[in-house]
Amino acid sequence: MNESESYRVPAVNTLSLRIMSLACLVVFMTQMATTIYLPSLPVVMREFGMTQGATELSISIFVVGAAVPVIFWGAAADRYGRRISLTISLVLFIGTSLLLAWCRDANLLLVLRALQGIGAGGAAIIGRILVKDNWSGAELAKRLSVLSVAFITALGGGQFIGGLISYYLHWQVAFLVLAATGFVALLFSLTVPMAYAEPARISKGMAHAYLTILRRPGFFWPACVGGLGFATTVTLQEVSPFVMQQSFGLEVTSFGLFGLLIGISYLAGALTVNRIVHATGVVTLMRRGSLMVAISALALLVLWWTGLLSHTSGLVIFILLYCLIIFGQAVMFPSSMSAAVNDGKDFGAYAMALCGFLQQGMAGIASSFAVLLEHHGTWTLAILLTGLASFLIARFKVHA
Repeated sequence: MNESESYRVPAVNTLSLRIMSLACLVVFMTQMATTIYLPSLPVVMREFGMTQGATELSISIFVVGAAVPVIFWGAAADRYGRRISLTISLVLFIGTSLLLAWCRDANLLLVLRALQGIGAGGAAIIGRILVKDNWSGAELAKRLSVLSVAFITALGGGQFIGGLISYYLHWQVAFLVLAATGFVALLFSLTVPMAYAEPARISKGMAHAYLTILRRPGFFWPACVGGLGFATTVTLQEVSPFVMQQSFGLEVTSFGLFGLLIGISYLAGALTVNRIVHATGVVTLMRRGSLMVAISALALLVLWWTGLLSHTSGLVIFILLYCLIIFGQAVMFPSSMSAAVNDGKDFGAYAMALCGFLQQGMAGIASSFAVLLEHHGTWTLAILLTGLASFLIARFKVHA
């Protein structure tokens, strides 16, 4: 890697905007691959003759697929360059999305979802690596909170669009929308500069770099906080279509509208980080966000098991607590990622990739385990355990 390939974002607003726009687009695409599909889960279960657990596994297996290869995407981004790695990941995502649009077999659906996750995870982590290449400290937390806006749009808007697609068209049309989004991201990526300087401290190889970063408490514990918080929200997302459509009798379009409230909640959390992170600090925000998630999850468990979450009033309370968990996660996640990556800043793309691997992996494992639980309320215990663990680590293991 020669010196002419070194790159930092110059003080040119248009270039910074292009980098952030690309990063936001791939994060939007990745999250929408889950949310646009959520309203259709009961329909998918009926059409393919799958069990509820197997149907939910199509969400978990995507998250796991996105997580497992992330460390290799990070190494590839440093060895072969951001552009070629991003291009390969986007091509894989586009191809599998097109195949999913015509899939007629339940087993093939799960395989393709895993492969789609691999492509999505690569694109998302390289998008974040581009941001990490050019900003650090509290400014990095602010930029990651901007990425949360893309996450928000997909979280709420994707679920809303998915509800409309499932009701008026066919749920597999959603995968055509995802393929089109990936194609737009691929074209746009060709216009964004992606040169970089390879960090000197990775000369002993990928495994050594990752093990060295993993041993650093300043990296490991914040990454765990974000991962466990993410696991809480993914598990809640996974069970919510069945809870709201079966327990509360919501139609698929109404569930899609509920996604807009989720988006507003995440937006509020992201704007909170963006506004006060410099004055408050990432560690304090991490603790406050994880505390809100833990308290809301505890309230959800208590109210569900006491039978108070029933009828219209119960639905309102359920939605309120759901939105509070999403708000807390929006405050916690960019703060935890910024704290972890800043501690491993000497390792460049490797630190961001390992952080993404840990956080996606925790979410994937937790959500995969959740599908094994009977949905008579046991899932409330699952989200409480992950939410509480996130808070305890943030409170006692992460230091300012």
